[in-house]
Amino acid sequence: MENGAGRGKLKLFLGYAAGVGKTYQMLDEAQQLRSRGVDVVIGYFEPHGRQDTIAKTEGLEMVPRRVVEYRGTSFEEMDTAAILARHPEVCLVDEFPHTNIPGLENAKRWQDVQMLRDAGIDVLTTMNVQHLESLNDQVWQISGVKVRETIPDWIVQQADEVVMVDLPPQALVNRLLRGVVYAPDKAQKALENFFQESTLGALRELALRQTAHALDSQQQEGNTAEQPARSSERILIHVTSEPSSAMVIRRGKRVADYLHGDCFAVAVQATPEEREALERHLNFARNLHIEVRVLEDADVARALVEFAHRNGITQIFLARPGRRSWPESMRRNLVQKIVALARDMQVTIVAERKPSG
Repeated sequence: MENGAGRGKLKLFLGYAAGVGKTYQMLDEAQQLRSRGVDVVIGYFEPHGRQDTIAKTEGLEMVPRRVVEYRGTSFEEMDTAAILARHPEVCLVDEFPHTNIPGLENAKRWQDVQMLRDAGIDVLTTMNVQHLESLNDQVWQISGVKVRETIPDWIVQQADEVVMVDLPPQALVNRLLRGVVYAPDKAQKALENFFQESTLGALRELALRQTAHALDSQQQEGNTAEQPARSSERILIHVTSEPSSAMVIRRGKRVADYLHGDCFAVAVQATPEEREALERHLNFARNLHIEVRVLEDADVARALVEFAHRNGITQIFLARPGRRSWPESMRRNLVQKIVALARDMQVTIVAERKPSG
């Protein structure tokens, strides 16, 4: 991954749970680069007390962390400015989805990584698939855990290479029982919750699919002479003030990404009481790089479908209206009216499922 001219490259080591070996694999590659004379440093490393992983850092230069005071407590964060000043060819950055302590230049570590890449530094980094924004609802349904630290899909899609670090769930559970992943008290809690074998198996499947999708996208980009840049699919996501809108936005965006299609988040005028929640969802869509439109029309179904026809939409994603946003009469027939008007499009009603188990 030696750096050439221009923007730094990004290599992502992807796993499905703590302990599969992402950081170890990243450090192993760093040692190989170092042996070939590449200027490589560790910008941030989280050992979690794992001795075999710590041993892999031997001989690698570590940029000292930055100490940050927050609410009377000292925290250590990656010193992005020091890395930029040092300007290595390659920098290792563990825990890509990390949220920085308030008050730093960037709120998220992935934003720090963007700065390093903008300066022409190649970055090796690690993350688990459950931190991908578009999978947030699926991970909650699988595990019962609502992941709070997420990365927008478009950031992960910028990776020049995605390597899945795989380990069968049973082998990971055995590592946990041997105390390799966590201390005994924490390991037991993990086995009772997130580290159930059925949960790990489902998360592993998500990681395999994500890696396959990344590989497919890279192959298409490398073969642009034969493959069109975008498909003919165009997705419309209906956004309201309802909490379920976030789920619909994630689902629609993920489908658009898989189909290499365009994506629109469309809202129809809201009452003053709904505007704050609606704008929050529209900002969420903007952060995922979805084009946002707000329409003014008393007839919600007609406005959505007319917009869809004008813009060549092929699929509409919406949630069943909840009691908070719609009068009873409108709530009964909104979905049916959209389906009736959009006969030449696929209409997907996204169900709000609860966690399994």
